[in-house]
Amino acid sequence: MRTIGLLGGMSWDSSATYYRIINEEVRDRLGGHHCAQVVMVSLDFGVVRELQVRGAWDEAAALLVDGAVRLEAAGADVVVLCTNLMHKLAPAIEAATRVPLLHIADAVGARAQELGVDQIGVLGARQVMEEPFYRDRLRERWGIDVIVPSDEDRAVVNRVIFDELTTGRIEPASKRAYLEIVDRLADRGVGAVALACTEIGLLIGATDTDLPLIDSAQVHALAAVDAALSPGDATWDRQPALRSGV
Repeated sequence: MRTIGLLGGMSWDSSATYYRIINEEVRDRLGGHHCAQVVMVSLDFGVVRELQVRGAWDEAAALLVDGAVRLEAAGADVVVLCTNLMHKLAPAIEAATRVPLLHIADAVGARAQELGVDQIGVLGARQVMEEPFYRDRLRERWGIDVIVPSDEDRAVVNRVIFDELTTGRIEPASKRAYLEIVDRLADRGVGAVALACTEIGLLIGATDTDLPLIDSAQVHALAAVDAALSPGDATWDRQPALRSGV
C-alpha cells in the first residue's frame, strides 16, 4: 500500500471528509482492521484565505509548495490537495516535488466519463467557475465541456462557500438556493453537476436532486485510494478509472 499525502485545512471540514472516505474505502476493499497509510499537512485556512482575497498567488503557491515538500519528506507516495480552488497552483506543486499530484479535475472528469456525459455544470469558488485552469483541464484531458451558472447565481454560490460552508455553517436557505441553481443548470442541458468545492457536499447531495451530482471531495478521495492500492504506477495516465460515487 502506498502512503497518501493529504494537503488540507482548506477548510478542515472537507479535509475530515477526505480522511473518513479514504479510510472507509480501504477498510471496505481490504477488510479486517485495514486502514489507509496517510500523512497530512493541514494549513491554517485563515492565512490561505487572506492570500486568496489579496490575490497574492505567489505567496500562496510558496505556502502550498512547502506543505507538499513536507508531505514528500514524510514519506507520501502521492499528493492529494484537498481543495478545488488551490489547484490553480497545481503546476507549482508539481514542479517542486517528485511524487505525483492527483489532480481533482481529473477525478471529476473520470466520473463524468463514467456517467457518459460530455457537458457538466460546475459549482465552486468564483475562480473555479470563471477562470480557465479548471474547465480547460476538463475539456483538454477528458473531453468535458463546462457550463457555469449565471452571474447572479455565481455570486450566490461563492458567497455561501466563503461566508458559510468554510466557517462550518450549514444553512437550509442556502441549500434551497443551491438546488434551484442546479435546476437551472439542468434546464440548460447539462448531464451532471460537479460540486467543485470540497465543502459543497456538506450542503447538498445525491438524494436532493434527480440530476447526477459529482462530489469532487468524494471522487478525489476514491482516486487517492485507487492510487494507493494500485499495483502499477500511481499516475492518471495509467490509473484513470474510478469507482462510482454515492
